Amino acid sequence: MADLQMVPDEAARRSLNEDLARYGCRVYQPDDPPLFTRSPRFVMQPQHWRWSDIGPLLDRLGQQLSLEKGGQRRTLRLCNPGLPYGTTPTFWASIQVILPGEIATAHRHTASALRYIMQGSGAMTTVNGERYPMNERDLVLTPAMAWHDHEHHGDKPMIWLDVLDISLVRSMHATFFEESKQATQDVADIPDRSFRQFGSGLMSPPDAPETAPRLNPLLAYPRELAFAALAQAAGLDPDPFDDVVLEYRNPTNGAAAMQTLGLRLQMLRPGMRGKARRHTGSKLYYVVEGQGTSIVEGRACDWSTGDFLAIPPWAWHEHANRSSTHDAVLFQVNDIPAMRALGLYAEQALSSGQGHQEVIGQGFETGTNR
Repeated sequence: MADLQMVPDEAARRSLNEDLARYGCRVYQPDDPPLFTRSPRFVMQPQHWRWSDIGPLLDRLGQQLSLEKGGQRRTLRLCNPGLPYGTTPTFWASIQVILPGEIATAHRHTASALRYIMQGSGAMTTVNGERYPMNERDLVLTPAMAWHDHEHHGDKPMIWLDVLDISLVRSMHATFFEESKQATQDVADIPDRSFRQFGSGLMSPPDAPETAPRLNPLLAYPRELAFAALAQAAGLDPDPFDDVVLEYRNPTNGAAAMQTLGLRLQMLRPGMRGKARRHTGSKLYYVVEGQGTSIVEGRACDWSTGDFLAIPPWAWHEHANRSSTHDAVLFQVNDIPAMRALGLYAEQALSSGQGHQEVIGQGFETGTNR
């Protein structure tokens, strides 16, 4: 169906509307927004949050807001002006502040969550009885309906990125939430069992119990392993878009670490400029270190350490490292696993001098000459 089309029976359609409404029915009207479009149209806006702006706001949150028992954490939500809810159409990112001695009490919910530690050390997270440290640049996961709580035993405030697929869960009317009667969970006799079984990423016990289909048993991805892997990958051919990029994986089957969210760590080496592309699915970048420029839908965005950048679905984007001497490292969250699972993923590359290149998606193709 074309985006706009002539409707020869417009008068009949309008006159039918009142009668049809009594029965909970309707027919297409000429002024209805198009049900189908030639390609995806995004209402989410490209958005850049600078650390120079949000850092002082986080200080205020820590000073003025208390951490109460229940579901509400002390978080600064990254809101997108094009959306009624969330950072992207499928997930919401927030920055959480927890002070020394505080406890973020136990609860669980259908939304899956991740924590990427931005600053600080000394906190512990407990997920379904397993307990792991939370230190700068670590990644910890909270699967759907897993009990979780956090305790901070350090002497300085901690800051981490929270991402939940709550926008997707809400759109499917599948939200459940339950508060625990205990502030913290009982810790298992072997508090890091899943890491001991699967944390090497290379080997696991032959008789390890099977998890639910596609469910990742691993809850913690320490920075030492992640950055060592990134350094090793720097010896490979560069990715034309992202230079050096690795995905956090489910060690049991090689799938994405989370079923709905993709998690990646990438390094842009000095002077690197990637090619432009667009794809179904949205992204959020956190600048772990360095500085660079991203061009999103023709507009340049200069970023540096601590910044966040959100990319809408089907928006052209490319990245470059502005420095001639220092690497830039980005942590990326996307919803590509959900798109692939639904058979909706497609991407398109823009190659210099060649225009749009057709790239195969999952189950279909997209191009400009069809």
